[in-house]
Amino acid sequence: MRNSTCALHPSIATTVALPIIYSLLFITGSFGNILTAWVFSRQASTKRTQYIYLVNLVTANLLVCSTMPFLAGYFAKGHEWKYSSDVCRAAHQLGTIVMHVCMYVTITILCTIALSQYATLKKNNDARHSQAITKNLYKFGLQKFRQPKFAKYFCIFIWFIVLCVSVTAITYDARTRKEQIFNTCYNTKVEIGEFTAKTAASLGTACFFLFFLTVLLSYYSLTRHLSKIQKNTHIGQNHMIYRTVKRNILVIQIILTVCFLPYHIFRPIFYVLLPEEDCSRINYLVEIKNFLTCLCVSRSSIDPVITLLLDKTFKKSLSSLFKKPTPEYHQRRADFFTEETPPI
Repeated sequence: MRNSTCALHPSIATTVALPIIYSLLFITGSFGNILTAWVFSRQASTKRTQYIYLVNLVTANLLVCSTMPFLAGYFAKGHEWKYSSDVCRAAHQLGTIVMHVCMYVTITILCTIALSQYATLKKNNDARHSQAITKNLYKFGLQKFRQPKFAKYFCIFIWFIVLCVSVTAITYDARTRKEQIFNTCYNTKVEIGEFTAKTAASLGTACFFLFFLTVLLSYYSLTRHLSKIQKNTHIGQNHMIYRTVKRNILVIQIILTVCFLPYHIFRPIFYVLLPEEDCSRINYLVEIKNFLTCLCVSRSSIDPVITLLLDKTFKKSLSSLFKKPTPEYHQRRADFFTEETPPI
């Protein structure tokens, strides 16, 4: 494949728009996630399952935010930096590893939160009316996602696996490129990747669609279930719990669809459409890929806003931090992040 001989010529969209976007996302994302982490540290019980998932999610968000200045510098000046320079390695290799690790950890945890939310509903409902098959599914599968010990070890496992795959692929690619000569940091081989990077990207794409379909089926099953029980029974006080679970799974589905789905649809198309010698088309495809990657990264910055708008408990806890403590405040602190009405 000879497209490695093409010299990339980034447009103003890459050298100006992307650095500005990443800079703004860094400011808003860092502030929002640090504030969220502060609220969690003061208000949430460390023994809650949802707390464990959300702490890992906020950690991934903060790590992604830490790469944004490097990515902004890479797109602004990468076409001028020497490939062998330390700033190139720091901006691209380190930034790429952290960004992709956190991206797929985030996707996995979002799917896990959706399953945990669904398990909460099954716990509240199966005790009264459910088939034996559904009960067994909850007993041997879904209930584990609500157990703090399982949540803790599962998150550690996900971080370890994703880190190993990403580091192996990117490190191998970097060693392969040492045998080649590049004039600039922003070049075709870096943007397209070697065989291991393409293999890791294909694996990541397959995992994403598996998680995406899992969340979609959970939402469909939940919607169908609620429609059925609303026709046959009066769900009373549990109606608010059901609505909260349904809303939260829907929000996760929207995040996966808006932020991550375009990138994972385009990624395989990107490799298929790479031509042999059409350098202008390669430039065009690379820039589309980079903007879709930016869309994925933007989720880390908007996540605190989504939490604030949709989670009344988080909103009350945030406002209570700036008010004089009252008996009601201490009661809310004790009840924060209950399993019955878990937040996003």
